[in-house]
Amino acid sequence: MSSGPPVAKTVHFALHMAKSHEPGGVPDLFPGGGAWLGVLVPKRWARRAVTRNTLRRQIYAVARELTAGLPQLPMVVRLRSGFSRDDFPSATSDALKREARAELQQLLGERLARRQRAPAVAVPAAPAPQADDAAA
Repeated sequence: MSSGPPVAKTVHFALHMAKSHEPGGVPDLFPGGGAWLGVLVPKRWARRAVTRNTLRRQIYAVARELTAGLPQLPMVVRLRSGFSRDDFPSATSDALKREARAELQQLLGERLARRQRAPAVAVPAAPAPQADDAAA
């Protein structure tokens, strides 16, 4: 199951989603349905373990807040660039948490907004019963 290019990006994060498949067409890699969230925070962009864990916790916290609106597909949030040590000298500061949370809300919120703007598929209404049908 490949995700392809990111469906949404911010300065530091990217959101990837698995393509939806027809039910029964693909083996059940993610049993139970629902939204699945993976997090990728490489050492390349967050050298200190404390920072990586802080970012992971922020990703899961924001996703938990927005659970109701997330698509029922496997998703991966990926750190795509590091936070500047000049701007955030502490490995885990409130400023870093605020900045990461704001970007994650923008990232996931952007995806939700796009999903809500998508046109709904019109389902034809059932025809009203005819008087002749009722007599039969």
